Amino acid sequence: MEIVRAVRADDLQALTDLIGKATYGLTSLQINQSQLWERIERSVFAFHRRSQSPAGEPYVLVMEDGETGNLIGTSTVYAKTGGYEPMYVYKLQTETQQCSHVTDVQARHRTLHLQRIYDGPSEIGSLFLLRRFRGHGRGRFLSLARFALLAQRPHRFADVVIAQLRGRCDSQGNSPFWEFVMRPFFKMTFSQADALSTVSKTFIEQLAPRYPLYLDLLPRSARDVVGAVHGETSPAMKLLSAEGFLTTDQIDIFDAGPVMACPVAQIKAVQRCRRCTVKQTTGQLNQPVHMISTSKGGFRAILAPATVQGDTVVLNKIDAQRARIGSTSEAWVMAMSVHSTNH
Repeated sequence: MEIVRAVRADDLQALTDLIGKATYGLTSLQINQSQLWERIERSVFAFHRRSQSPAGEPYVLVMEDGETGNLIGTSTVYAKTGGYEPMYVYKLQTETQQCSHVTDVQARHRTLHLQRIYDGPSEIGSLFLLRRFRGHGRGRFLSLARFALLAQRPHRFADVVIAQLRGRCDSQGNSPFWEFVMRPFFKMTFSQADALSTVSKTFIEQLAPRYPLYLDLLPRSARDVVGAVHGETSPAMKLLSAEGFLTTDQIDIFDAGPVMACPVAQIKAVQRCRRCTVKQTTGQLNQPVHMISTSKGGFRAILAPATVQGDTVVLNKIDAQRARIGSTSEAWVMAMSVHSTNH
């Protein structure tokens, strides 16, 4: 049985080893150990700070294999995008041009406009699960745990959450959009730009094309990937769509992957999450599995059968111990089904 919890300082080496297995295109995980240590430090502080307003800190979660204690996955909620360095995206627009002398001649062009966002929404990202552990609901658990965190600490995050999804690339991690659109300006490979963007985004402002890009001028291989999602990311897109996220008119400037967004109050997983008093039982529960999360240690979540009775949740004593929940303690309970009528 897996556990999702807040990252700890002593996770550094295990998390370094884990993200070392992530492939190119997962930009936010292409970082060295020194950068990872800084992210962990900021996350530990974020989970335990007292002030409530959202800042730019990351809330890093890790998934533990319940049998071995090894880290098998990670995901992150970034409390605020923009700030000291803006977030850069392309906005996809359609422009219509018409000849004043020939009224039935009209041309429609799709264009990309660089946007700089300084006071942006919260962002979910950096989700990675070891391939051999994918399936059996683990990826869904790791992803939805982020929404349990949003429900626990609503004042720590913006009113809207976005997800920048990985765009299409080949088996070597090369992006057609990058190769034909961005590389002539940046003079570096996709992987080099990936790595550099984790250190500083100043180079984007300095090197990116300064005028709108007309998609009609691009080769078809580059046009076709604009707003398209990587095959390995399709399940994540499907999950987010089911939870209320919609695609926007924004795309990633590196691989042209789509940006999805949803107001926090409209995320179905957040709506399904409720605060309950825990009642323990020694008997086995033949009930649907729920996500049970607490703020112990910053954040901790398990999946377990549970009976929700008003504002009380009944848990097996062993499951309560796994979640480090005492009798009469409080926990947040999330039905795992989008169509659940429990809440």
